[in-house]
Amino acid sequence: MPTFHLKIATPDGPVYDGPAVRFVCRSITGDLAILAGHTDYCTAIGMGEAHFTLEDGTTRSAACIGGMLTVLNGECFVLSTTWEWAEEIDKARAEASRARAEQALAQKDLDARELELAQARLKRALVRSSVAR
Repeated sequence: MPTFHLKIATPDGPVYDGPAVRFVCRSITGDLAILAGHTDYCTAIGMGEAHFTLEDGTTRSAACIGGMLTVLNGECFVLSTTWEWAEEIDKARAEASRARAEQALAQKDLDARELELAQARLKRALVRSSVAR
């Protein structure tokens, strides 16, 4: 299958730079897949699992939370706010984060900002838990 150049980075530095057959992630409008020959494109990244397939069929998965995706001249650039490889996520820690977020949401006296933050923490914990291996 044809490949395209995929570059993934976070504010902390590069994560992946090489060929890929397919890249899948969640944008703010839904899931999307990038294949070789994709038209130029730009979108904000949402919260969810991202994965890409290499030429040998190997698939790498990660929790991808926020950022931007751009396809330009046949290359795909991903700048993710948070990128955690599936095999590096501590499932117990992710589950503990989920439990803390759920406890915070159970409080009755949260103001709008506290509620928003607790909901975001819960979403991140759920993504990390679902991606963890």
